[in-house]
Amino acid sequence: MRESHTVEPRGKTTFLLSLVTPMYNEADACEIFFSRVLGVLEKLHCQFEIICVNDGSQDGTLEALRKCAKDDSHVKVIDLSRNFGKDIALSAGLDHAMGDAIVPIDVDLQDPPELIPEMLSLWEEGNDVVLAIRGDRSSDTHAKRITAGLFYRLMHWLGDIPIPAHAGDFRLMDRRVVDALKRLPERTRFMKGLFAWLGFRQTAIYYTRPPRAAGDTKWKPWKLWNFALDGFVSFTTLPLRIWTYLGFFVALLSLGYLVFIILRTLVLGVDVPGYSSILSVLLLFSGLNMIGLGFLGEYIGRIFVEVKQRPLYLIRETIGFGPQEATG
Repeated sequence: MRESHTVEPRGKTTFLLSLVTPMYNEADACEIFFSRVLGVLEKLHCQFEIICVNDGSQDGTLEALRKCAKDDSHVKVIDLSRNFGKDIALSAGLDHAMGDAIVPIDVDLQDPPELIPEMLSLWEEGNDVVLAIRGDRSSDTHAKRITAGLFYRLMHWLGDIPIPAHAGDFRLMDRRVVDALKRLPERTRFMKGLFAWLGFRQTAIYYTRPPRAAGDTKWKPWKLWNFALDGFVSFTTLPLRIWTYLGFFVALLSLGYLVFIILRTLVLGVDVPGYSSILSVLLLFSGLNMIGLGFLGEYIGRIFVEVKQRPLYLIRETIGFGPQEATG
């Protein structure tokens, strides 16, 4: 990691750095987060803002954010009307970020804010996106490391857009990258995929992911499964093609078996049919049909969500924004 904290802006005498932090039931982590982040940002030679998005928290998160915003004018708060999910909350924060450089960061401090000076240095060198890649995930559970590795391998195989392995939301993005992201209108927001789709000039730094500073993870196994499914369906149509290929393959097998039965009957005579084998085949192909319909239903469901054109999120209140910034 680089030692210098002095970062010259890209062609400007000064620049604004925006941190975007979605929060859901993170009251225990707020004080630790702001203490550590402000300690890093105050050493930088730039202006900065910290945009916190309260995603329908049911604990004391909003009250903690009010206090932080009152104590420090750099802290701005967006209070969503309900829980919309992390990717939607992140989109809300990015929509309101005014910075020349923008960094999404989690409140649990598994994304070390001490990496931000190095990110800014790489941004100054002309990179539009600086990825922070988890080179060491030993703080995660064994099951999570295995499933994360499997997810990235499947996305690499199935996906139309390469998604950098073990790169979360934590990254630095230039203003024009975020402006391009805001032009993407889809309601099902798989942010890892959207970030990758944008392209632009990218580089990466690697870090060891530490344990959570406070609180418990909100990503339970069922939620992680649905998140992975959103990724597969949002960025590839290969599952639909697989069932097309499978259909052709089964049809050819069936045709071959039909020819075999006809020839055997002509040569050896008519057999008494085996009811158990017929039942097994019927159950097998009924199951395959249901799986295929399930894949088709996932895509149709997303079409249904998109055509309704509902807003991504609704804002109940903003704190610390000027009158022109507080829009939703």
